[in-house]
This record gives sequence, structure tokens and C-alpha cells, in this order.
Amino acid sequence: MTLALAASMQIAVAQPVVPTQTSPQTNTHHFACADYTQGKVFIVSRTGQVEWEYPAASCNDLWVLPNGNLLFNTGHGVKEVSRDKRVVFDYQSKSEIYACQRLTNGNTFIGECNSGRLIEVEPSGRIAREIRLLPEGKDGGHTYMRNARRLENGHYLVAHYGDQVVREYDAAGQPVLSIPAIGGPHSVVRLPDGHTLISCGDRPGGSRVFEVDQAGKTVWQVQEGDLPGISLKFLAGIQRLPNGNTVVANWLGHGQFGKAPHLVEVTPDKRVVWTFADHQTMRTIASLQMLDVSGDAIRGQLWH
Repeated sequence: MTLALAASMQIAVAQPVVPTQTSPQTNTHHFACADYTQGKVFIVSRTGQVEWEYPAASCNDLWVLPNGNLLFNTGHGVKEVSRDKRVVFDYQSKSEIYACQRLTNGNTFIGECNSGRLIEVEPSGRIAREIRLLPEGKDGGHTYMRNARRLENGHYLVAHYGDQVVREYDAAGQPVLSIPAIGGPHSVVRLPDGHTLISCGDRPGGSRVFEVDQAGKTVWQVQEGDLPGISLKFLAGIQRLPNGNTVVANWLGHGQFGKAPHLVEVTPDKRVVWTFADHQTMRTIASLQMLDVSGDAIRGQLWH
């Protein structure tokens, strides 16, 4: 889960939207984010200063855990790193990996893109559970899977970027729900009311974030052209805030470096209340977590 800012500005944090009757004063946020292109994860203060960073190749998903450690993917792996930069969990794979999640039992859920595997890995590194969405030995390719989440009921939500669809699978790996996501789904969140929030990339019909109800009907959407003065490029990481606002990561790859803000917070009635951009320090923010929002990231209390 923001806009064309002067290249000469070193730090452009919480860039204010010019106040109008429909555009309230900008707020600020303390947050963590992943820079896919540079291969780093950051923690950023409310003033826009980087207060912590760590190498993370091709990082597309990250969590700040209740103990303060960061859990994130690393291209072909997943790591948990403490604030003093000790690696406390490390899983490596031959497959590309773009999704990870710490579970309440202490295991780590991982979505393997090429192999099409959904696995749960114990702290020791032993694979405790495996669901295969593809036949063993078949390579789904680079675009098969992006974000994925294990749900409280034991089901799995998977963003199939290449197929432009989000699917929910039951505990046995059988599809039980399919949501078309034109433009290529990157991230997917199951909200407390049963709705599903999805961000889409920059394929035709994409550059949008939308919410569907349990029947699959779109009940809310923000797409390119909806936010005056802000260009939406490739919408990647997302987070729904307790106040109903949605924060999206505006990924600036595919030739879009520096052409828009990295992060945008938008209200349910599509008013922009906060943007963040620092084109000198960061290149392509692909995932985010707001740190000024209370909730346990392991127990599903953060909708991200």
C-alpha cells in the first residue's frame, strides 16, 4: 500500500496537499517499508528520516513483529532480523519468494512463486505444512504469485499476478473463491467484515486498489485519474487503517522512478490526506506497515 516532486529535494516527507474544502491538512506517519529495487528495508520517522535500514534483496513483503523484529522476504528467502541486526530466522529456497507472514503458533507462512507452494516453516527451518498449487516439478514462472496470506480459518488468499486473479484456497489447497483482478494483483487483505482489499499493478486496467464484498461485488475503488495531481503507477503494498483510510505503496518501477510519490493515504471518499516521497533515499517502495497504528501483527490486528 505521493506525487511528482522536485528531483532536487532530498527529503520530501508528508508532502502537504494544498488544503481545500475537500482536502484536509496532511498528517504524518511513522512507518516501515521495503525498497524492492535497492534491496533494503527501512524504518522511517514521522519527520521523514530513515532511523533503521537493512539489506533485503527484491523485498516485496515485510512485517514489524510485536517484539520489534522485522520479518521480510529476500528474493529467494525470508528473514527475521532484530533491531540490533541479528538474523534470528532464515529460510532459503530455489524459488522466488514474494510473500511471508508470522503465524500465531510461531511458524512462518511463505508463498513460493515459481514452485507454487504455500508452506509453513518452523523456527528450526523444518517445513511443517505444504500446499502445492502447481504439480511438483512445474515452474509457474516469475509472475505466478505475489502477495499471499494465511487466514484465521486456515484458508489462503493468493494474488496470482500473471493470471490477473485473486484466489482463496481452503486448507487442502482447493480453490473456493476467485476474484478477477485486471491489471495484475500484487497485494491482498481480508478485512474484518469479510471484504477483500486488493491492489493491482500497471497492466492494462490496473494502477488501482479496490475492495469487494463477500459476493465479489466492488464496493470501493481508487484508480489512476481519481486523485487530482497524483499519478498512480503500480499499486503494490496496502494497509487499511482503523479510521477507514487506505495507505498504498505506489511502486515506481518499469521506468517510473521519481515520477510520483512513494506512498499515498486516501480516505473512503477519495481524499488524499498524506503522501510520502524521498526519491534520493528510496527507489521503489513495494510494501509498508504503519507503526503508529496499534495492533498485533501476528494476530491479524493489522490489515496489511
